[in-house]
Amino acid sequence: MKKLFASTILAAGIVGLSSAFATMASAAECGEVTIANMNWQSAEVLANLDQIILTEGYGCTAELVAGDTVPTITSMVEKGKPDVAPEGWIDFLPDVVNQGKKDGKIISVSNSLSEGGVSGWWIPKYFADAHPDIKTIPDALKHPELFPAPEEPGKGAIYNGPSGWGITRVTAQFFKAYEAEKAGFVLVDTGSAAGLDGSIARAYERKEPWIGAYWAPTALLGKYEMVKLGHAATFDEAEWKRCNTVETCADPKPNEWPKDNVETLVTKEFADRAGPALDYLKTRSWTNETVNKLLAWMTDNQATGEAGAKYFLKNNEDLWTKWVSPEAAEKIKAAVM
Repeated sequence: MKKLFASTILAAGIVGLSSAFATMASAAECGEVTIANMNWQSAEVLANLDQIILTEGYGCTAELVAGDTVPTITSMVEKGKPDVAPEGWIDFLPDVVNQGKKDGKIISVSNSLSEGGVSGWWIPKYFADAHPDIKTIPDALKHPELFPAPEEPGKGAIYNGPSGWGITRVTAQFFKAYEAEKAGFVLVDTGSAAGLDGSIARAYERKEPWIGAYWAPTALLGKYEMVKLGHAATFDEAEWKRCNTVETCADPKPNEWPKDNVETLVTKEFADRAGPALDYLKTRSWTNETVNKLLAWMTDNQATGEAGAKYFLKNNEDLWTKWVSPEAAEKIKAAVM
């Protein structure tokens, strides 16, 4: 009996040590991880979510680093850093992404947004209701007087995002393609995410006209109902890659803005050593509706990306536990609940 008891204790000890060694091995495999924290709300909360899950659930040493669509993905291809881009809007620089994948520098492991993202030029719904004839970009460009530029009397204004954003690059190319300057418009650089959001909020509060670049899912489009304008042509993929997404291309042609593929990208070097942590990134994907609700809560509560990530973990256990192993789920719950 004593021998049996001793054997049981020894076996339990071995199991415990095995589990501990497995955890240490997993952490060692994952190691230090740099995660691109891009400067818009959905990307920020997803980066923070990945940091928490990789750190608490998989023993990684995860660090957030500042990022943006174009410079981040370009750096991943050319320099191998950062390790992870949680929300990569890859259609804004298809040549870089495709070449990076072809050369084995980066790997797409999942669709961040299961339904893709929606970008384009938008007008407020109240304005669309008042002007039912304006349904497309060419329709709007016929009426610069309806969209007065704040600092250039007699001109119409089209609002653009800050430098570094993919939608900023495409909007600048569309501005040329649709000959907006010739039509009497100027392109307004809003300077930052807050500047772009503020221009929409001010217009809405004053019930003033507005036209410019934006995307979904976002809390702002959940709060302010906007209508996406149509285009003068059906989607031409070759033209999109040749010029609509290339900043230095001088002769862009009108095109449709396609639904965006939004992917989680990792470097090949990280994928090779990530171990079980990579399984999480391969599984993690959420819908626009889920994101909209989370972003609306963050906006209403002036929450940071970290606070939004913790709120999501506490209130959506049925969703995120499907992304991780049972062991990781218990560790994450212990850390944030």
